[in-house]
Amino acid sequence: MAEPPLQKSLLSGLISDDLLLQCMHCGMCLPTCPTYNVTKLESSSPRGRIRLIKSVSEGKLEINDTYLNEISFCLDCQACETACPAGVKYGAIVEAAREEVSRQNLEPLKVRTIRRFGLNFIVANQPILKIVARLIYIYQASGLQKFLHNIGMFKIMGGNLGAVDQMSPKFSKRFSSDMMSEIYTPAEPVRYRVLLPLGCLMDVAFADINSDTLDVLLQHGCEVIIPRNQGCCGSLHAHNGEQKKGKELALKTMELFKNFEYDFLISNSAGCGAYMKEYGHVFEDTESQSHEVTSDENFPVMFSSKVKDISEFLYETGFRAENYTYEGRITYHDACHLAHTQKITLAPREIIKSVGGVNYTELNEASWCCGSAGIYNVARYDDALNFLVRKMGNLKATGSEVVVMANPGCMGQIQHGTDKYDHKMEVLHLATFLNRAYKKKKN
Repeated sequence: MAEPPLQKSLLSGLISDDLLLQCMHCGMCLPTCPTYNVTKLESSSPRGRIRLIKSVSEGKLEINDTYLNEISFCLDCQACETACPAGVKYGAIVEAAREEVSRQNLEPLKVRTIRRFGLNFIVANQPILKIVARLIYIYQASGLQKFLHNIGMFKIMGGNLGAVDQMSPKFSKRFSSDMMSEIYTPAEPVRYRVLLPLGCLMDVAFADINSDTLDVLLQHGCEVIIPRNQGCCGSLHAHNGEQKKGKELALKTMELFKNFEYDFLISNSAGCGAYMKEYGHVFEDTESQSHEVTSDENFPVMFSSKVKDISEFLYETGFRAENYTYEGRITYHDACHLAHTQKITLAPREIIKSVGGVNYTELNEASWCCGSAGIYNVARYDDALNFLVRKMGNLKATGSEVVVMANPGCMGQIQHGTDKYDHKMEVLHLATFLNRAYKKKKN
């Protein structure tokens, strides 16, 4: 028997006839959708894609090149969810569609390779990721990367390989998990006991941000617990069509973290924080899986309730602005999974503006996607560049010396923009910015 075009179970409860009707008569998502603004095609809009997905799920439309292109063209930035008056969970809809496309091996070979080999084999396996990261560090630090670019090797190879290579993060010489102890105690009485996940790529490519996050938490009276043998939380997989692997990694994460008593789990990566906050929803229909972690079927919900973005935590528990000062012009870029998925926009801005000496300028279209979007800027580099150009124009208009953000993917993409267009602006994570401001005052 031929395989159905889409598993209806994946879309059950997500696309009703009433929901589709609301979307067709509304259209408030259109001005907020980056891809629709590029093409002006209804099929490239959230409501257009919802109609396509529903038609395929009902067998009224066969999966064709247009359908496959639109599912992958979408950034899954979820700006449409912020604009939607009906509360349509568009992100869950498009991610379910991507899961089915992946399951049936319908995506292009390049994307399939990135997902299956890059995400499922390397990123999902922390020991293997560390080996690969050390090799990449040697490649970058030895001068070989620069040499290959200087002699035009990547131009000979063709395509966008050279640009993608330059866009990759600078891997850390020492990884967070190899440098950090399991427990850190602040100099003052403990206010909160928090757990700090080191992440997968954060561990090996952004160890400095993890270190800065630790310092900022200690500055706010937190006892910080850093469990050994951490791995990927599953975010990259779940948001890019590999939900089965994402759930598997989520279970491992909960299995490890359940052994610790803590008040909050602090995330310094918008995408990771967003997914960990979704664990309760991810496992609401798969209780037998969550029982592998605990007999309490509410455990994923309780786990998610303790997850806080670093800006959210500082803002809600009382940011100690008097301890920070930074002289300079600053602007802020909203990471999609922080602004649209977690609905956190005020906290980071208020924190930055409260730092003494800061000259803050609001960024036009601050929540407009930069084009990073997980693996999007690798799988669809030219499309990602279109969104990056728009972002860089807005950044330049602020006249700021520093742009602050809360997601490593955005940092890599925007850093690529500053290099490509020779724009003199420093790209900093919020934790790095705060730690620098704190050290400056203390000195």
